[in-house]
Amino acid sequence: MFPGKRSFGWLVLALAGALSLALMPLGVAGAIGTSGPNPHALQQAFSRASEEFGVPRSVLLSVSYNETRWEQHHGQPSTSGAYGVMALTDVPGAAYRAPAFHTLNTAAKLLGSSPDVLRHSAAQNVRGGAALLAEYARETVGGTPSDPAQWYGAVVKYSGSQNADVAYDFADQVYKTIRSGAARTTMDGQSVTLAAQPVSPNTATADPLGLQKTKSSNKVDCPSNLGCQWVAAASSGYGTANRPKDGLTIDYIVIHDTEESYTDTINQFATKGSCCSANYVIRSSDGQITQMVDNRNISYHAGNYYINLHSIGIEHEGVAIEGASWYTEPMYRMSARLVAYLAHEYNVPLNRDHIIGHDNVPGPTDAYQAGMHWDPGPYWDWAHYMALLGAPISATGSSSSRIVTINPDFQTNQPEVSYCFDDGCRDVPPQPSNFVYLYTAPSFDAPLLSDPYLHTDGSPGTTRAYDWGDKAVTGQSFYVVGRQGDWTEINYAGQNAWFYNPGASNAVPTSGTLVTPKAGAASAPVFGRAYPESSGAVVPFSKYSIPAGQYYPITGLYYANYFPGKYVQGPDQYYQISFNHRIMYVRTTDVDVVSSP
Repeated sequence: MFPGKRSFGWLVLALAGALSLALMPLGVAGAIGTSGPNPHALQQAFSRASEEFGVPRSVLLSVSYNETRWEQHHGQPSTSGAYGVMALTDVPGAAYRAPAFHTLNTAAKLLGSSPDVLRHSAAQNVRGGAALLAEYARETVGGTPSDPAQWYGAVVKYSGSQNADVAYDFADQVYKTIRSGAARTTMDGQSVTLAAQPVSPNTATADPLGLQKTKSSNKVDCPSNLGCQWVAAASSGYGTANRPKDGLTIDYIVIHDTEESYTDTINQFATKGSCCSANYVIRSSDGQITQMVDNRNISYHAGNYYINLHSIGIEHEGVAIEGASWYTEPMYRMSARLVAYLAHEYNVPLNRDHIIGHDNVPGPTDAYQAGMHWDPGPYWDWAHYMALLGAPISATGSSSSRIVTINPDFQTNQPEVSYCFDDGCRDVPPQPSNFVYLYTAPSFDAPLLSDPYLHTDGSPGTTRAYDWGDKAVTGQSFYVVGRQGDWTEINYAGQNAWFYNPGASNAVPTSGTLVTPKAGAASAPVFGRAYPESSGAVVPFSKYSIPAGQYYPITGLYYANYFPGKYVQGPDQYYQISFNHRIMYVRTTDVDVVSSP
């Protein structure tokens, strides 16, 4: 949405997290509550807490998995103020007084411990979560039964949501995970396993909570069991249309982050005179979804009118950079269910060429390219998100393929990233990231790639998070020029770029079709939108082009179908290509299509 602009409460939360990590010894930040690198310490912590508080181990493990995928995140808060593997909450501000926003403090009191200990020790965080679940079980069924089926109500309350659809969905997912089982290794190297167990939950145990299901508005375009609500955006923030009719197809779903709270985002979009909007806004804590613009209409969210014409925008509560804040599992899960539904309804391909971030949207013309937004940022887990959509990023070509798709391991890929805060520029805490750096030569000592719109003086790229010109993101595909040792060379933004790829660990081979300039042409122009300014007139980028001898994967084919003031099919066709950090377009008449050079 608006990187760098957010409410004071959210800034305090983010900076407090960053400061606490900066001041903390690494051994404390990643502590499991044991001495030495024991890869089973977290599994043992779950077992001990289960026995201590009488919570079935499967319930405790599954609640944690569905909140955080068993990640401690070095004691850093989520974008909604949740801490540790059990997502215990501590959200500052007068607007967040409800107990659900302060489960960290409640758990600490139940343990007779300090909240700070529960923030930074995974073992104590697990104990706190178990103590809360046990308390919720006593409230709903009068005790702590050994049968996991009787803990459904406690799990519903643990969700923290007052929306019955959202809270019940969380509990349903917890029991689904118990039935299927789960296993993974965390970023801290902890190996955790939940063995599959056939359990049919007693849903009546949630009745004492008295949660009310949301009355679905006939305006929401949303799966019925997600409990979506409707709040209308101001009419100034969108344009009326009749999509996907009248020549206006919906081809993209654009992922944003809000840079401020869920409530403030909704209020801003609903305010009379607001310039912008999104079709949907999703809350971080529990995945609550609010629709604000009818999908037939054109939400002003992407900063590129062509993309607005052909897309649905979804804002996710969170911040792109400050601290080591993490996007929550409930938000990922609910967002993916919404996107899968929308993609099916509007025939949007489930791939990273059409499920894109705001940071993948090009500027429409030269004047806008440098200022295009870069959310949801380097810490959105694209690989996990696409897997939740049922479209995991995987190899589709042979090992000799000349096209690769960027796919670093999110948990272990923690490159240096910096940012300029109000009080100066500095490195942000290391954390899982979705990109690889691009260099001008196969060496970490070589300069980073320089984008001509971001570095008009030709200076090298930087580690700044918003310097998107030297970062290739998970799911993007590029043509391989060559390989040298652990490095792979690709065509990128009209240049040649190198990324570190030992053992092909940061990219997978994929198949596809390529474009290159027409035979005999020195170059092919590149566009930020697939329609002419007026009949017969087009405006390409002045600093981007495809030189002869370079190749870029085709990711779509579109007719020019908008002229100022009317939606009609124009004479030109455009290929969408994977050009650099952002998608781009080329006219079909300017390029040749090849399966391989």
